[in-house]
Amino acid sequence: MAVGPSVAGDDSTLNYSKHINYWRRCAKTYLPTQYTGNDCNRMMLAFFVLSALDLLGDLPTALSAEERQGFVEWVYRCQLPEGCFRPAPATNLGSQGNEENRIWDPVHLPGTFFALQILILLGDDLSRVKRREILQSLLKLQRPDGGFGQSVGEKDRVEGGNDTRFGYMGAAVRWILRGTVEGPVDGVPDIDVDKFVKCVQISETYDGGISEEPFHEAHAGFTCCAIGALYFVDRLPLKASQPPDDRIRGLTNLPMTLHWLVSRLTLTLDEEDAVDTLGDETDSAATCHDSHSFVKLGSYPSEGGKLSFLEQPTSHFELDWVGVNGRCNKIADTCYAFWGCAPLKMLDHLELIDTRPIRRWLLDKTQHVVGGFSKLPGDPPDIYHSYLGLAILSIFGEPGLKDVDAALCMSNRAKEHLESLPWRQAIVGEKGS
Repeated sequence: MAVGPSVAGDDSTLNYSKHINYWRRCAKTYLPTQYTGNDCNRMMLAFFVLSALDLLGDLPTALSAEERQGFVEWVYRCQLPEGCFRPAPATNLGSQGNEENRIWDPVHLPGTFFALQILILLGDDLSRVKRREILQSLLKLQRPDGGFGQSVGEKDRVEGGNDTRFGYMGAAVRWILRGTVEGPVDGVPDIDVDKFVKCVQISETYDGGISEEPFHEAHAGFTCCAIGALYFVDRLPLKASQPPDDRIRGLTNLPMTLHWLVSRLTLTLDEEDAVDTLGDETDSAATCHDSHSFVKLGSYPSEGGKLSFLEQPTSHFELDWVGVNGRCNKIADTCYAFWGCAPLKMLDHLELIDTRPIRRWLLDKTQHVVGGFSKLPGDPPDIYHSYLGLAILSIFGEPGLKDVDAALCMSNRAKEHLESLPWRQAIVGEKGS
């Protein structure tokens, strides 16, 4: 079994050859029938597949220059006349398209976000991207409360959800096309950044996380997207070394947000762990891993828990594997290893957690024998969890993987290509950002 280099003092290894084979199959063959319902998200799936090959350093080998250019041309064929990109070719009405049925082939924010990412990681210069039109579309996609929707519908009505996923994508598209510059660019007004930041603020929860909307439960995915969005608009809390300014900034209580993120680490790793054993004969910190046994375990161990630690090694076996959940008292999940830890990286506080047992859980429990990662131990691998598993391992410093930018969720190599483009340097330099 061919495996990659291991981390010093750790036997858990990333099986590079299996992962490369998995992603090559995703790129070169038809996906399983279970993906049929996600055909409308084909742009997203394409990004995950191509970006995974990039992180593994296999993109130039897995796909020839002609094949990579074929992907570029496919993305441009999904570009709408009014700017932005379709999330899949299925909505392209071709010669039958007209003003009356345009609502079935709308401006689409996620499609645009993933399309731009694909073009960037494939080395395109974005010269054929209708950049000005996309920036104009962002104005239409921003709601009066400052948040963003998914698409523009009939009579320019903003459609889709109203949560931080779309705010993240809107802020990311803006950053890709104009950096952190505030104010008009190329004659196009800016989005209302202050109102957007306020929209994030009102979704902050009492315990430090960020929810789908005000008064809902904090969620790691929404929290990560919100922090990424604030990063893109340069509105994260100021560091101690930075002089104060009068701009509205998100995360009104940074220590509490950091505490909430760190609290996503859990010993509830398998479905069996989620069974409530409170009060039964196995109820100790060493034998029981459900929610009541691990929450604040170090501060408030049970008597049984104290006894279970007697004469044990300093590194107790419970900490061999640590997962990350998305909400309080939920089971660990591969994708939340990214959603919970990437914000810590963006906030320059990844050192608050020990990444080693999380790495071991991913490699020992959800890394699949055929390559890729599953959502939970024992499940089959899927594109979404397989990509986010690779991405967070890269953020943890996994040997052999390309470095990932935590905000963009793609390689720093690709990000540096974007930042090197002359048209973008002209915008950023001209505005002094």
